[in-house]
Amino acid sequence: MIFAIVIVHKGEIVRPFLESLSEARRQGGPVTAVAIGDGDNSVAGTLGRYGADEVLVVEPKLPDWNLEAYGSAVAELVEKHKPSAIFMPATVHGRDLGGWLGARLKVGVAADVTSLSTDGSGSIKAKRPMYSGKVVGEVAFSADRPQIVLLRPNIFPLLAESEKRDAKVTSVTVTVPATAGRVKLLRTEVPQTETVELTQARVIVSGGRGLQGPENYHLVQDLAKVLNAATGATRMIVDLGWVDHSLQVGQTGKVVTPDLYIALGISGAIQHLVGMQTAKCIVAVNKDPDAPIFKIADYGIVGDVFQIAPMLTEAFRKRATVSV
Repeated sequence: MIFAIVIVHKGEIVRPFLESLSEARRQGGPVTAVAIGDGDNSVAGTLGRYGADEVLVVEPKLPDWNLEAYGSAVAELVEKHKPSAIFMPATVHGRDLGGWLGARLKVGVAADVTSLSTDGSGSIKAKRPMYSGKVVGEVAFSADRPQIVLLRPNIFPLLAESEKRDAKVTSVTVTVPATAGRVKLLRTEVPQTETVELTQARVIVSGGRGLQGPENYHLVQDLAKVLNAATGATRMIVDLGWVDHSLQVGQTGKVVTPDLYIALGISGAIQHLVGMQTAKCIVAVNKDPDAPIFKIADYGIVGDVFQIAPMLTEAFRKRATVSV
């Protein structure tokens, strides 16, 4: 049996958790989704559609992120049901929880996995980028179980609609340790933005130093709005204070894997490339024909970003039926 951890926040499930659930199903059943957070039995239909045979709805509700509370709840269920593997996405919360569980259960954790396979005995081999993406390593687990796998978002496809199944729903009560109250969430500050969150976006438009100043970042925002895309940035312009750190793509920012990544005025420093080079399609606009980003771009436009970006925006605006 494989556990797929699904965090439900404000009654919603973000796509990366459905991707990891879908991949758990592709490895063979049975698959149990552990719905933890503030969700109720109504999430079962969604989780069944993406691969769950059974849904364990965790009680009590945990509306706010608390690592010890979430980790203790999952560990209790793992010790009771003894799954062979635990799947979850390599999101901020997934990495947090995966590392905690690995230490608590004394088992291995494969993080940022981009592909995996399972042999007849259920042992998993996983491939993951290493050394800032310079190499891809293949890792295997020892005999200890469960195997904890954190999957990179936007890599693994969702199951097709034909894969629907009716999941059995069970409410399970867990013990939240009193020590979980040592850390209290005082408030949450979410950047005000009209675009999709970076790590979940299928399309991203990013800007770099070639924009020449914060007053020109609107070129990124205008194109992103037309494409219903997220906006990103290089570390350089984040450090200069042009945009908020939450938009930084790169080794010290966010690693993204969208279907389409458009780089406006980005030369392609290795720190940035590490964060976006696994995008399925990369389009780069830069006036320097020798810019490093052209080495990994699928499509490169050599020219003035101040001329080309508005042309792209207008072209996509005219094609109102374009699907991205």
